[in-house]
Amino acid sequence: MLYFIATPIGNLEDISKRALETLQASDQILCEDTRHSRILLQRHGIDKPLLSFHQFNERERESRILAELKEGKTLSVLTDAGTPLISDPGLPLVQACIREGISFTALPGPCSPILALALSGFETDRFQFIGFLPREKGPLKKCLLPLFFYQGTSIAFESPERLLATLAMIESLAPHRELAVARELTKKFEECKRGTVSDLLSHFRTHAPRGEIVLLLRQGPPPETELGVVEMVELLQELHGLSTKEAIQAAAKLKDLPKSEVYRCVHKV
Repeated sequence: MLYFIATPIGNLEDISKRALETLQASDQILCEDTRHSRILLQRHGIDKPLLSFHQFNERERESRILAELKEGKTLSVLTDAGTPLISDPGLPLVQACIREGISFTALPGPCSPILALALSGFETDRFQFIGFLPREKGPLKKCLLPLFFYQGTSIAFESPERLLATLAMIESLAPHRELAVARELTKKFEECKRGTVSDLLSHFRTHAPRGEIVLLLRQGPPPETELGVVEMVELLQELHGLSTKEAIQAAAKLKDLPKSEVYRCVHKV
């Protein structure tokens, strides 16, 4: 049997009794980082064989793991923090188990996107998680634009080194959008800052962000009232596959502007 086990995202006491019992009963524990997992296991008196299992070796480990599962061994999978498979290794192994008819399950526990959503004060009846945001400006803008259409809360991971650049990009696209930045969740310096993107930029320019960060975008006004003309045309092209001419016509209608004005903005004439 294969178990995917959620582990603490900061506070080592945030692990369930069932998770500890399962780890204690495992023949081997697959770890994203054996050094990191050993700290948690030693804290709870668990001494089992560990095997590294991360994004760079999960494919080559697959046949060995499947063979041991077919022999009837009990294996558990741990990532460094949070729920396995959520922006962490494990999906190819799940798919292999499904193909091979091998039993597996997941033990619930800490998940930073859900905790951040609870702390944000934003709407929780509809939300989407998009994982890590792109590093480069072009792909980042392309990723962000559809989020302004989403009628719910959008949740993403971001690094402290890139947070200011991402906030600046959001400010250029939707300066009045409400955001939340949750960091160091469950740790001593846990923080969840809320406000407009301008408010958060001002705060983090004078308080350098540290630790693991979850960024949340609140549902806002209709994009046609918030996005600029050029961004609206780009978004219509991206989402609906429109030609530039078609997107200009649609943007003019949405923003109640003459087509000639939208054309001039897009072509800078």
